[in-house]
Amino acid sequence: MSIAAAFPAFRIHNDATGYRAGIEDMRVDALSPGEVLVKVAYSSVNYKDALAGTGKGKILRQFPLNGGIDVAGYVAASTDPAFKEGDQVLCTGCGLSETRDGGYAEYARLESKWTIPLPAGLTLRESMALGTAGFTAALSLFQMVRNGQTPEMGPIVVTGATGGVGSLAIDILTRAGFEAHAITGKVEQFDWLIGLGAKQCIARKELYWGQRPLETARWAGAIDNVGGDMLAGLTRVIRPYGSIASCGLAASADLATTVMPFIIRGLSLLGVASAGTARPIREQVWERLASDWKPVHLATIVNREVALAELPGIFDTMLAGGSLGRTVVKPG
Repeated sequence: MSIAAAFPAFRIHNDATGYRAGIEDMRVDALSPGEVLVKVAYSSVNYKDALAGTGKGKILRQFPLNGGIDVAGYVAASTDPAFKEGDQVLCTGCGLSETRDGGYAEYARLESKWTIPLPAGLTLRESMALGTAGFTAALSLFQMVRNGQTPEMGPIVVTGATGGVGSLAIDILTRAGFEAHAITGKVEQFDWLIGLGAKQCIARKELYWGQRPLETARWAGAIDNVGGDMLAGLTRVIRPYGSIASCGLAASADLATTVMPFIIRGLSLLGVASAGTARPIREQVWERLASDWKPVHLATIVNREVALAELPGIFDTMLAGGSLGRTVVKPG
């Protein structure tokens, strides 16, 4: 496979001239070190990418770096015999756009220990339609199931339901045999969420959790992307021995609650750290996403495909709360 002498990358700087991001040319030998050089076919946009690309969140731990916490493509060269030229691979999290160059470029160099062969049942584009958002949603359910959650216990409610993680969680839950409910501030998208499999939609502004440490239990479990008051409220209304998978903080990183739900109802609060998930679990989750947990509405959930030059506008829309579903990035 021929390798371009120079290629465009969406690169993020923070130096004496300030925080800035944009497209610039770079060479392969300037990429972060790693055993596997990938010709990038697709990446995606996650909330974390928007924070990193605008400087509104402290995501990058060194500068400059290419943005994009997801990448999928073809092996262009490898010093690890486990990967050969032309292999289709993916990587999500694992330091991308934090401590090493990410997927917003025509090439990315990956560490082989975090490079995942594309599972049978997924295309490269589908893997990035899922990306970190889909992996996080599936990892949330994976952790809940490991903790004893079953469909027979009752419905699972998803917060931030119109976002990437939320919309994919509804589809994945339904595929796995669970009844999914949705909480969102975008009441105009109720029909869209029902089309993804949600059996009930609740407007965020109509929620009233009550003031007692324990209120009437409404759901068997939850996947929460929001944090703050939303997560605190959920702890009061989950049925005995249910689980809440905490995977986001779109509203707040704070959590003000009591121990009562944990010692009276046996509630489990499960942390979902998708970026640093151990490889054996990572492989299991991707295999599920390529088979029995593969969402059936990916074409609906992915509502746009963009080039690198369009990223700043996508970031602004996402941070303003205007995004819906998933955005796939095609660097080439």
